[in-house]
Amino acid sequence: MAAVEPAKPGAVEPSAVHAGTFRLAPAQLLGPTEVRDLAARLGIEPSKRLGQNFVIDAGTVSRITAMAGLDPADVVLEVGPGFGSLTLPLLAAARRVIAIEIDRALAAQLPLTVAERTPQLSDRLEVVHADAARVRDLPGEPPTVLVANLPYNASVPVVLHLLATVPSLRRALVMVQAEVADRMCAQPGSRTYGVPSAKLAWFATARRVGSVGRAVFWPVPRVDSGLVELIRHDPGSAAMRGMAAPGGPVSREAVFAVIDAAFSQRRKTLRSALAGWAGSAAAAEAVLRAAGIDPALRGEALGVAEFTRIAAAGAAGAGAAAASAGAAGAAASGATASLDIPC
Repeated sequence: MAAVEPAKPGAVEPSAVHAGTFRLAPAQLLGPTEVRDLAARLGIEPSKRLGQNFVIDAGTVSRITAMAGLDPADVVLEVGPGFGSLTLPLLAAARRVIAIEIDRALAAQLPLTVAERTPQLSDRLEVVHADAARVRDLPGEPPTVLVANLPYNASVPVVLHLLATVPSLRRALVMVQAEVADRMCAQPGSRTYGVPSAKLAWFATARRVGSVGRAVFWPVPRVDSGLVELIRHDPGSAAMRGMAAPGGPVSREAVFAVIDAAFSQRRKTLRSALAGWAGSAAAAEAVLRAAGIDPALRGEALGVAEFTRIAAAGAAGAGAAAASAGAAGAAASGATASLDIPC
């Protein structure tokens, strides 16, 4: 039976998960039979469109919960809880779980499953029927930790959206497709480094902490999965200081626009790739030199700190150009006005 393989030795692998006075017996967790029975009862077939691959191994979800390192005071945000395989151990380990489920039938069933299998934990669960990539408002106390088996077809957009819109999230442990996990954690200069890696680095430090075999899912996917840990940057951390622009704050949107442009033509130099963003190749080169970046480099060579400097230099250049144009316009108006003065 495939299971989570922690990246570092000594990971806790308890036979049951507990918090305070609550301890779940193995029989309270969901296995293959229970998941398939629930699916049959609800008439649900896993949807490829929604990227649904349900975890059916109780040992796997118990280990993931242990690896999340939850504190009894934590409020967990779970995305795509499905039938509740991971939700149940999370409820036992945290003070509260907010579960976002896009499937209406699954969202309606989840509280019933929890009430049936762990009635003492029912008041800890809040279910939100919504698209996690678009949700804005969450009920109750803000969540502190994201723990989720993310849909294969939307994992990175969901994580980026939640990090941007839920500032209370301090860390995360997410299960994603193995190659997506590699891209999320990739460093500048590597073959897998790209838009997901650079944008995630704006928010957090990403680290791959485990692998999950495909046999623990239903239906069985064609690829294995990986576990990624995210630790949000503290405002005063070295990472945040490295992203500080010399001329003052620069917006996330401005930095992400540079990242998108740099990787839109991955094999081209930054001078060429940023031409559309800057207005021309010559303008891109001027911005890059102002930011202290070699125009002959490619986007894959830069970290988020360098992309931030480029965005700041671009904003400074645009501001200077606007000021120059304004001054020229004012001078022209003054010259015209002088011609109208009667002799």
